[in-house]
Amino acid sequence: MDEQPTTPPSPAPAPGPMVLRLRGDDGVPWHPVSPALATVRRVSATAVLLPLAVASAFMAVVLWSWLAIGSVVLLLLWIWLMWLIGVQVRTISWAELPEELAIRKGRIWRRLITVPYGRIQYVDLTSGPYKRRLGLADIAVNTASPASSGDIPGLPADVAEELRVRLAARGEAQRAGL
Repeated sequence: MDEQPTTPPSPAPAPGPMVLRLRGDDGVPWHPVSPALATVRRVSATAVLLPLAVASAFMAVVLWSWLAIGSVVLLLLWIWLMWLIGVQVRTISWAELPEELAIRKGRIWRRLITVPYGRIQYVDLTSGPYKRRLGLADIAVNTASPASSGDIPGLPADVAEELRVRLAARGEAQRAGL
């Protein structure tokens, strides 16, 4: 009997790096930040622009009527910011991948940041007074290189605390070589 040598089956290809897209049609479970972040940012913008608009209107009445143009410009800027802040907050999302944390931001100038777990040195959790009142916190993931660090603003406080613990543990495990 004439046996022909059989070639061993080729090993399955090793899984390659996960493909991430800026648009979000990549099958990755992206998590959005809290919509309450828009409220925080809108209140902050109003707190800055409203006194300026009132001062400009007062100066227009007292000194020179052409200063009313400044009030109109500030009002238009405030209207534009109220819309823009909502758009910006809706575009912020994050995903925990097997080897890295991915953060997406931006509608026009899109940005995708990936932070490998092994490079994480420490994870900061911050929350100002107004964010605390709304139950929000920010996560800052710090690495040795500022270019590879990232932040996720406006997470619900309990989600942020759990994420900080998970990221710190994964970073420690990756650095230990586990």
